[in-house]
Amino acid sequence: MNTDLAPTMKAIQFYTYGGPDVLLYEDTSRPVPGSGEVLVRIYAAGINPGDWIIRSGLSQNAGLHIDFPYIPGFDISGVVEEVGAGVTEFQRGEAVYGMTQSGGAYAEYAVAPVGQLARKPSSINHVQAAGVPMSAFTAWRSLFIQAQMKAGQTVLINGAAGGVGHFAVQLAKRAGARVIGVASGRHAEFLLEMGVDQHIDYTNVSVEDVIKNVDLVVDTVGGENGYRLLKALKPGGILVPTVGGTYISRDNGRSDVFVRDVLLTAVTTAQLMKISRLIDAGDLHVIIDATFPLAQARQAHEVLGNQHARGKTILRVRE
Repeated sequence: MNTDLAPTMKAIQFYTYGGPDVLLYEDTSRPVPGSGEVLVRIYAAGINPGDWIIRSGLSQNAGLHIDFPYIPGFDISGVVEEVGAGVTEFQRGEAVYGMTQSGGAYAEYAVAPVGQLARKPSSINHVQAAGVPMSAFTAWRSLFIQAQMKAGQTVLINGAAGGVGHFAVQLAKRAGARVIGVASGRHAEFLLEMGVDQHIDYTNVSVEDVIKNVDLVVDTVGGENGYRLLKALKPGGILVPTVGGTYISRDNGRSDVFVRDVLLTAVTTAQLMKISRLIDAGDLHVIIDATFPLAQARQAHEVLGNQHARGKTILRVRE
C-alpha cells in the first residue's frame, strides 16, 4: 500500500438522475483495490453514450440500477498506483488502459479488474488511449461476433463519424468489406480519409431510399426510427444496434432480415491487446473530437448530447 496517497480525491458525482447539470465536481473517498484489482491513477477518461444514458436514468428501463452518489464513466487510461491481493499481471508505475467494472472513471483514481486492463499502446498518449476501450470493442463485437462479417460483404454504418462508428469503418475496411458511411455532409472528407467507399449525407436523403441490398447495418444512432434501416438490407441481412432503438421488422414488412443486439460485455485483456497491436501497427486510429478538464464534465456531456461529434470526447484528468 502506498501510504503517501491522500484518502480523498477529486471526482465527478451525481446524486439524482437528470441532465448534465446534476454532475458535480467534488471531493470523495479514494477507492481501495480489492483482490484481483488494481488502483489506477487516471490521466484521462473516455466519455461514452452509456454514461449519458445512466446519468439521465434511461438505463433503469434496461434494469440497471445504481447507488448514489455515483461516479460515472468506464474507459480509463493511466498508471498503476497500487495492486490488490493476488495481482501479478501488473506492477506499480505501468501505463495501462481499459475499463472499470461499474463506473468510477470520472475521477483522479479508479479501481479496475486486472481482466479488463492491458498495457497502454506505446504509440498513443493517455488522452487517445482513453477513447479506445468501449468504442473499439463495441465496433469489433458488432462486426465480427454479432454479425460474423466476411470479406467482400457490404456494410452500412449509421453514425460513421462517431466514437463507435469511426472504429467500425476502419475495422470493416481492414477486414475486406465495402463500407457505406452515414453522417452529415460536414463529415464527408473525414469519412473518406477513414476509408469509406461511399458517404451518405442523411440531412439530404433518406438512407433507406437510396441504399438497398447491403449485407450488414451497424446502427450507432438508434432512436424510434431505427427500423427504417431494415429497408437497406438484402434478404437474410443483419442489423446490429449498438444503442437503444426501435427495430421491429414487421413494422417494415421485413420478416426476412435479422436484428442482433450487440450484447455489450466488458472488454477483456486479450481483446485490448489485440486492439493495441492494431493501433501500434498503424492499422487502427482513434480520433479525438474534444477534450475537457475533469471539472468540466458537465460541459462535455452537453457536447456528447448533440450526437454530432467526430470521434471521441475525453476528460483530461491530469497532464
